[in-house]
Amino acid sequence: MPALLDPVLDLLTLRGTVTEAEQLTARMRRLRVDGDQLAGLDVRPGQQVRVLVAGLTLRTYSIWHYDPSGVVELCVLDHPEGGPGARWGRTAQKGEQVRLRGPEGTFTLRPDAAHHVFVGDETAAVAFGAMLAALPEEVRISGCVETETAADRLPLTHAERLDWVLRTETSLPEAVRRLAPEPGGVAYVAGEARAVQAVRKVLVQEAGWDRRAVLTKPFWTPGKRGME
Repeated sequence: MPALLDPVLDLLTLRGTVTEAEQLTARMRRLRVDGDQLAGLDVRPGQQVRVLVAGLTLRTYSIWHYDPSGVVELCVLDHPEGGPGARWGRTAQKGEQVRLRGPEGTFTLRPDAAHHVFVGDETAAVAFGAMLAALPEEVRISGCVETETAADRLPLTHAERLDWVLRTETSLPEAVRRLAPEPGGVAYVAGEARAVQAVRKVLVQEAGWDRRAVLTKPFWTPGKRGME
C-alpha cells in the first residue's frame, strides 16, 4: 500500500496489530487485533467491522469478542472459492499491521427479549457467539446452527441449548420447523441469503411470529460471499 495514502487512511480507519492467530475450528481462524485506537469503542454484540485487506479491499467480519482496553477479536472462515478476505484470514500472522473501520451494523442483540432464538450457519455463528456471551444464564435461549461438518462448530457460550445440524442431513427451514419456537421473543436469522428468507417465512407465515421480531442478516449467497 503506497505510503502517500496513509494520511487519508488515518482519517478513515483505525490501526491495530495482530497479536494472536489461532485455529478455532476446521475452517475458522481467530485473529486478535490490539491497538490504542481500538480502545473505548462503542461495540454492541452482533456488530461487525470492515478490514482493509490486499491493498484497498474492504472485507466485513463479525466481532467475536471485544475488550474496551483495545482488543478486537475476529473469526475468519476459510472456503475453497474464497477471495482476498479468506486469504488474509488464512495467512495473517502475529505482528502484522491491520487497518479497520469502526464497529457498525444493526443486527445486534436485543437484551430485554423474553426469548432469544438463533438460526444460521457458520458465517452467522461468529455474531451469535458475541450475542450469546452477553446473555446471562437465566434467560431463555434456543436455536439451530448449521455447519458443513461437526468440526466446523464454534465454541459458543450456551452451545448446549442450541440444535446443531449438518448441512448434508437437513435444511435450516426444516430444523426450525422441528424446533417450533413459540412467538414472543426475538429471532436472529443470518447466513446464506435464500436460507435466511426461507427461515423468516417459516417463522412468520407458519409459526405466527411478528415479522418485526425476526431480525435477518444475509451474509452471503452462492457466487457472492460478501453481501456488504
